[in-house]
Amino acid sequence: MTTSVKDKPGNVPAELTSFVGRRHEIAEARRLLATSRLVTLTGIGGVGKTRLAVRVAAESRRSFADGVWFVALGELHDSALLAETVAAALGLPDQPGRSVSDRLIDHLATRQTLLVLDNCEHLLGAVAEMAQTLLRSCPDLRILATSRELLGVDGELVSRVPPLTVPDATQTPPLEAMPQYESVALFVARATAALADFALTEANCAAVAGICGRVDGLPLAIELAAVRIRAMSVAQIMERLNDRYRLLTVGSRVAPTRLQTLRSCVDWSYELCTAREQQVWAWLSVFVGGFELDAAEGVCPEGLVADDFLDAVGSLVDKSILVREQVGEVVRFGMVETIRAYGRERLHESGDYLRAQRRHLAWYERLVLQAQYEWISARQIDWIERLDRERPNLREALTFSLTESVLDTDPEVNAHIVNALWLFWSYRGLLAEARHWMGRALASSDDAQAVERTLTLYGDCVFAGMQGQLDDAAARAARCRALAEQRGDAESLEMANYASGYLAVFSGDLTAAVEPFQTALASAYAAEANLTGTGLRIALVTGGLLGLAIATGLSGDQEAAAECHEQILAITTPRGEFSFRAYSSWALAVTTLQAGETDRAATLLEQALRLLRQLKDPVMTGWCLESLAWIEIRGGEPTRAAVLMGAAETLAQTVGRFSVTLPYMLGNHDECVQLTRDALGDRAYGEASRAGAAMSLDDSIAYSLGDSHTDKPRTTPVASVLTPRESEVARLVAAGHTNKVIASMLVISPRTAQGHVEHILAKLGFTSRTQIVAWIAENRLDRQA
Repeated sequence: MTTSVKDKPGNVPAELTSFVGRRHEIAEARRLLATSRLVTLTGIGGVGKTRLAVRVAAESRRSFADGVWFVALGELHDSALLAETVAAALGLPDQPGRSVSDRLIDHLATRQTLLVLDNCEHLLGAVAEMAQTLLRSCPDLRILATSRELLGVDGELVSRVPPLTVPDATQTPPLEAMPQYESVALFVARATAALADFALTEANCAAVAGICGRVDGLPLAIELAAVRIRAMSVAQIMERLNDRYRLLTVGSRVAPTRLQTLRSCVDWSYELCTAREQQVWAWLSVFVGGFELDAAEGVCPEGLVADDFLDAVGSLVDKSILVREQVGEVVRFGMVETIRAYGRERLHESGDYLRAQRRHLAWYERLVLQAQYEWISARQIDWIERLDRERPNLREALTFSLTESVLDTDPEVNAHIVNALWLFWSYRGLLAEARHWMGRALASSDDAQAVERTLTLYGDCVFAGMQGQLDDAAARAARCRALAEQRGDAESLEMANYASGYLAVFSGDLTAAVEPFQTALASAYAAEANLTGTGLRIALVTGGLLGLAIATGLSGDQEAAAECHEQILAITTPRGEFSFRAYSSWALAVTTLQAGETDRAATLLEQALRLLRQLKDPVMTGWCLESLAWIEIRGGEPTRAAVLMGAAETLAQTVGRFSVTLPYMLGNHDECVQLTRDALGDRAYGEASRAGAAMSLDDSIAYSLGDSHTDKPRTTPVASVLTPRESEVARLVAAGHTNKVIASMLVISPRTAQGHVEHILAKLGFTSRTQIVAWIAENRLDRQA
């Protein structure tokens, strides 16, 4: 059976096209991984390092109990975000007051994990430093890297990825022997995909062998050549390659031979495009991480997008310059890095690169401002999903907006983008990234120049408070107040009062939070534009009402909290908004729960969670699950309470533990933990909590709403389901032990332990070890031992 392998944790990307050859390289890489904790696959661009790494990772899953995790670094250009990118790939949330490196070490220190770091060459120093730190601190971690250069870390073993095998250039092998050459097999596979009736024959096998030899077996070059079969014969393709090689040999004698070959292939592909397609290729290379058609039309010059622009884009897809990807109902386009780099070279040569960057920045500024304007509307989820897809381009635009050439001509564009994105960052739990950009924005200009600076300070104050970094939050609130008083306008003073209110909320001083919220809201209501204007202005007012609802409700003034809730619903419901309705329902639920109205609180939390299921907001989902756990323990459901507490703990780490983020709820949290432990015992509590902690956001919401099979404990007698040995193994799985540890404890082989786990999964109808943990907790199997 392969169930246990398929269900191991990890995120190795699926292979969308057939994988050809590389048996020796796969075996070599796996052999090196068995003897070294850091293996780097090196080779020139286009040689297939990433595809090889993905295949090695997929075939190595069985050896890593805690998963194989793939981290794509090709689109990351800011080394300061390296650790954040790795943490995001691992699904690690933020923690208050702790560096990302420390969180990575804590997570990986006790786990048997393979980390695949793809495309490291442009971040070499940062990747090397991080790899060395992690390997020293995490004894069961292994790293597989791909890079054009060595990382230079102690203990690193290198596997150089060669081109695919090619036929002898001096004598064409017989037809029946051709498929044994990897380059030929790849050419035939890709040519057949491009032209269904293509076949390798006696008539064309010599030309196919010649093409593969001329491009030195480089996979990218072969794929670019094979797709031309739609418009050219194999002989014509071969002829074009001959012409191009002679030109490149004369033009560049100092470049490495294989780089000349790859360059010639891309040059040749460029020459096969029309002049219009070449321009489109160059201009589209300004994007990072993909783009949609409206972005392409907005960034390319007006003259280029007239008439047949869509045809040009379609032609570039056909010629494998652009990669088309379907994301739900949306089509996105992208370029492999070698193609993108070539396009940017051409853009530099034409003198249009800076112009393209400026148009890219201007378009993404317009995009986020439109998202901000429509945020409090039925399009909110669409905007969240769009901004999710555009994160690499947004990072690129933000980076460029901080360059001297932009700051000198348009110093406020960075603040416009940052302030337009803070609601998105909040709902996605991207607090560390938000504070990274807000910090750079605040450092890029002085108080007198930044018109939107008070808003940036307010947003950073809130995020710092959510992370539990109260000193930072207090400093931001103080600077916001000083700047607002210096400016003296109503909007700036409103911002300062919101900041003061939320600082008091996160500091636990609820009484002190009421007055600044009330003052800010009075000012906002006096200016009717705040209630009828842009999404941001409405969001600020709604956020102020939410803060006031929390402060008054938890201070015992339920009437005032309910009034705030009604005002929030009056603003958001007619507009079809999701997030503030969910937040408000949670805040009112906590107030009613504190007053002992558990049924009403449960109804409000259910409303919030159904909205959050669509939003996928980890911050608020964690808060709702924690609150629901209090209801479950009071209702005599300690196992459900423990599972929910575990799930909430994982999600809430995006903003820190509740005792840090929401200090006034510490008593409820500790009481819930104690009551649940008393009801279940430490061991059963730990097992149920771990089951919850292993749930995804969607799974935890399904469990909380009773929509998941994990919500229904099995009642079949244990003895009739599992053998005594399987019951013993199941208990050890629930305790968090790997197959290797279980084998050692039971004095059996790891293969036998794995077999027991697979039999358990099959008998119970499960697909993951997490389900075993939950089943053990529900059936109290630990108490039958």
